[in-house]
Amino acid sequence: MSIKIERASVIDAEEILSLQKLAYRSEAEIYNDFSIEPLVQTLEQLQQQFEDYIILKAVADDAIIGSVRAKERDGTCYIGKLMVNPNDQNKGIGRRLMKAIEDYFPHSRYELFTGSRSEKNIALYEKLGYIVLSECSITPDFSLVYLEKKRS
Repeated sequence: MSIKIERASVIDAEEILSLQKLAYRSEAEIYNDFSIEPLVQTLEQLQQQFEDYIILKAVADDAIIGSVRAKERDGTCYIGKLMVNPNDQNKGIGRRLMKAIEDYFPHSRYELFTGSRSEKNIALYEKLGYIVLSECSITPDFSLVYLEKKRS
């Protein structure tokens, strides 16, 4: 399977949103919370993000199978919503998307967050050179782990 990583455009929003809802279902199951932001984000909200974010897509056989988005502010690139279709996970697509989004911001420091129980996500980010910066409790049962990577 040949995979291309390229910049998405607003015409891809509907397909990315469908992928997002599919990919983040496993996260919702970990926390038993199906009201997490990736599952309730609207098409209009995602379309607006194309104004401020670089949004990349991984495409195979004319289908979007992965995506990530980021924006830079004050020297920091904030990365979010890394996702890969569950049928295509563990094939290096997430790693390729992360490298590609970092390459859009070559002089930035990088920051992202994930849920504290999302062990696969944390392991991936640590393999990519991210280190835990802090942890923030949102509720007694849920906290976010913030990770950073300084450009070498």
